[in-house]
Amino acid sequence: MTDAANTPDTPGTPGTPGTPGARKAGPIRRWINAHPNIWEFILFNILSNVSTIARFAVTWIGTAVFVSAIGITTPFHFLIFNYPESGNGLGGFLTFLCAEVIAQVVNFFVQMKWVFKSDSSFKDAAWKYAILAVVIVVVNLVLPGHVTSLCQGWGMGAGVAGTIASVVNTVLAVIVSYPLLKFWIMPKNK
Repeated sequence: MTDAANTPDTPGTPGTPGTPGARKAGPIRRWINAHPNIWEFILFNILSNVSTIARFAVTWIGTAVFVSAIGITTPFHFLIFNYPESGNGLGGFLTFLCAEVIAQVVNFFVQMKWVFKSDSSFKDAAWKYAILAVVIVVVNLVLPGHVTSLCQGWGMGAGVAGTIASVVNTVLAVIVSYPLLKFWIMPKNK
């Protein structure tokens, strides 16, 4: 089995044809080497799902603990947050808060180390990422209600409208976060 990670297709690099003891890079590795920015964008989208998995896991655990086991379903209303008892109240809010914080922490490290391979310091990147995460979370809370209302006003059912709202949120998050992460939060300095 060929170790594609150790077989770049750059002249003079070990693993390159013409270099003593070299093995030829496979077609996928050659494509990645020829299109590093596209590959980085693909990794960004795929590896963002690691934080999504973390979010789901913490949501399930939080609901089991805060809502089902402890029964913290007192209505919770604060600024833009509205969690009535039917929405699991304070337990639902705490579950969302824990899930979002864990997901954002996971995403920070995944993006910094695996996608952008940034050499920025933790101190320089963390505060910028925190700002981005807060903006994305707030937009993800506020925007779906408006998109859903608009879609339902156009005659779409609740399920379709909710799906469109989720797609809009996801596309907007990618459009905003990818360039900010790449060029401002987690740039390669060297």
